Amino acid sequence: MGGDQVILATAGYDHTIRFWQAHSGVCLRTVQHSDSQVNAMEVTPDRQLLAAAGYQHIRMYDIPSGNANPVINYDGVSKNITAVGFQEKGKWMFTGGEDKAVRIWDMRSRNLQCQHMFQVGAPVTSVVLHPNQTQLIVGDQSGAINMWDLKTHHNEQLIPDTDAVIQSVAIGQDGKYMACINDKGTCLIWSLAGNKEERTLFYPKQKIPAHKTYGLKCLFSPDSSLLATTSADGTLKLWKTKDFSLYKTLGDSSQRWVWDCSFSEDSHYIITASSGNHGRLWNIDKSEAIREYIGHQKAVICLAFKDVK
Repeated sequence: MGGDQVILATAGYDHTIRFWQAHSGVCLRTVQHSDSQVNAMEVTPDRQLLAAAGYQHIRMYDIPSGNANPVINYDGVSKNITAVGFQEKGKWMFTGGEDKAVRIWDMRSRNLQCQHMFQVGAPVTSVVLHPNQTQLIVGDQSGAINMWDLKTHHNEQLIPDTDAVIQSVAIGQDGKYMACINDKGTCLIWSLAGNKEERTLFYPKQKIPAHKTYGLKCLFSPDSSLLATTSADGTLKLWKTKDFSLYKTLGDSSQRWVWDCSFSEDSHYIITASSGNHGRLWNIDKSEAIREYIGHQKAVICLAFKDVK
């Protein structure tokens, strides 16, 4: 968890992005993001840029230089951008938003126009890239999960629950399971089958009543042994993927809504972002918060974390 190679950024409703020394909790710098709140963030695979998704734009901040101004601006989206991520080699970026669209942006050219666009039937809440790097999994407010094959442009759709909003989707790095969590706090799990050359098949596996209120985020650990779920109930819950039994509950009332989370590379630590205006670093084995990231004036709704591999 130590060293300069660890990148931790938090952001939310106070129009600032804060960069932290993860192990000490010291804020290294604060960047003003005055255009809007920040809805989602991700660090490029080469660790050079931070993408911050807000209202109608994505701003790219240079991490090593400490430049307070964005170095690249992606615009042309009509509403909030709610999801951002990267192809594993950083060749392209994907975004999803409330305009019901998922976009692919070429990172290798200085042409800042969207290269491909996929339209869904409702505002997009979550987008993840399958480990095979050829399929995007898209959750939306209608309760649908769309699988967009980037090679064939084939689309498949799952509608696990017609009267629930998909808040977050996740896929394990080993490609074995997909999960989603909805606004009722229910987490649904699918087993995946297929290889890079074949269409991925999804088989319903389990339905977990994970939280009694709003679910917000689900995420598999890097070693695929754990599934994290977060909620408006102020907790993060960890589930063992071998049987999806509850392993740990982390949190207290001061966290309020837990919006986002990210694991360390060794899967022994997890960082949370919450409406309590702070981030927290948790030691999973000891079930305790070992660091707080304090300084935001409003809810922290997203974070980006790159650990040392």
